[in-house]
Amino acid sequence: MVNSINTNTGAMSSLQRLSETRSSMNKTQSHISTGKKVNSPKDDAATLAIAQQLMGTFSGTEAVRDGLDRATATVDVALAAGQSASDILVEMKGLAVQASQEGLDQSSRDALNSAFSALREQIASINNSAEFGGSNLIAAGAANQEILSDENGARITVAAQDLSTAGLGLDSLALDSAGNAASALSAMDAAIADASAKMADLGSSAKRLETHNELLGVQNDTLRAGIGNLVDADMAAESAALQSNQIKESLGIVSLAIANAAPSRMLALFGG
Repeated sequence: MVNSINTNTGAMSSLQRLSETRSSMNKTQSHISTGKKVNSPKDDAATLAIAQQLMGTFSGTEAVRDGLDRATATVDVALAAGQSASDILVEMKGLAVQASQEGLDQSSRDALNSAFSALREQIASINNSAEFGGSNLIAAGAANQEILSDENGARITVAAQDLSTAGLGLDSLALDSAGNAASALSAMDAAIADASAKMADLGSSAKRLETHNELLGVQNDTLRAGIGNLVDADMAAESAALQSNQIKESLGIVSLAIANAAPSRMLALFGG
């Protein structure tokens, strides 16, 4: 080997190794600080591309789930209002039964008719207030709701159910006479059956939305785990790597110092 004071190959080699160690240390510290082993395309372009595609699917599914949550809330409000209206229908039928009795005096009949009308107005009030996010599924003339069910545009249809007093056939009913009371009693049976069928339809829609949302949740949990396996750092391994690099850095500094001192030892060749 040529001894030279112009070219210190030992120092050059030590400096190169020290630079590599520090580069590795910086990479490890980046992994620890971000919690990810892939932070940019230069870390692993192929893995990052796959992870980004999965993240896009995950984000799209989360947006769909947000829409399903809002739709579920709309249906739940409609169901709660519909249940209240159904309970009132049962009360109204009871009044119709009382008004259908023979020999009832007009004063009592008028009182029953007044109570009957008040309950009908209560149903109308409940129907008008059954709104969530600008949507009312049980109002007269309400439109069906088309709910996005996946990021590709598939939809779930939630059918509107007219539970207004007009939709249930209540507007023209009265208990002011025995004949009207008998007609009202028959109409109340039909209204209760109609309301029950419409509530059942709303309940089926609510269950379908809930089940689909839960399925998407499971899918996204799987996606999240897959993305984590691709890009998340193993913190135990990164901790061990950091300690190893710190030791290598210390040894590299010592090695570089030794290599830098080599030229001065050549003074001994000249009796220095």
